[in-house]
Amino acid sequence: MSLLEAIIIGIIQGATEFLPISSDGHLVLIPAIFGLSQPDLVLIGLVHAGTLVAILSYFARDLWAIGRAWLAGLVRRDPWSDPNSRLGWFMLLGSIPAAIVGLALKDFFEQQFQSPTVAAAGLLVTAVFLVVGERLLRGTKTLERLTAVDTLIIGAFQVLALLPGVSRSGSTIAAGLWRGLDRPTAARFSFLVGLPAIAGVSLLSIIDIFTAQGSLPNGHYLAAFLAAAVVGYLCIAFLLSWVKRHSLYPFAIYCAVVGLLYLLFTLVL
Repeated sequence: MSLLEAIIIGIIQGATEFLPISSDGHLVLIPAIFGLSQPDLVLIGLVHAGTLVAILSYFARDLWAIGRAWLAGLVRRDPWSDPNSRLGWFMLLGSIPAAIVGLALKDFFEQQFQSPTVAAAGLLVTAVFLVVGERLLRGTKTLERLTAVDTLIIGAFQVLALLPGVSRSGSTIAAGLWRGLDRPTAARFSFLVGLPAIAGVSLLSIIDIFTAQGSLPNGHYLAAFLAAAVVGYLCIAFLLSWVKRHSLYPFAIYCAVVGLLYLLFTLVL
């Protein structure tokens, strides 16, 4: 794998992890379409680490406030009185469905990542979620009014994102819109509720680094890591700014076009 290919992998991971277009779908489809070298485990671990750094950096102040309130609530034995403490508990609660299903069906989901066709179909599912979410948009509920039921439903949509092509952010934003959140609030909560899952996947990928032998020069790995971190940070900022004034339809169109083109491509060949 060349230096340019390593950087491209980092850019793909950084951009698609946070935009509602599925990082896993692109990491499966793009090498298949353009004949790029498959990334080794060390590279996969480092680009995931890059996106983890991006989201921790962007939400550092929020996470600090949530962490302090969460711990203070435990000390006072009153975990629900502070909004930030409640949000911390909801972040954990929303991660439970995907954690349970992901661990129980780990082998099944890993097998799906061998199929670009599944990834293309997953992009079509993401497109449907985004369109339906926009159609259900009511925009009346803030994070302070979020309930445990809302959180479990949004978290349940993260289970679908275990399949390649189904965007985690896209599915959870759509679920948030269905539950009455406005678009910016749904996007922000999508990032926060997804952080434990992103951290878990990133840490597992990082662990693989210590059990795998790297096949690339160190400079390639560093470049991919930096590309994922910088692009990831910029894409979080971009999406949170975008949803304040624009709909999610452009992302739905993109997912539908890419998914359909790949499926048509496989039929022709």
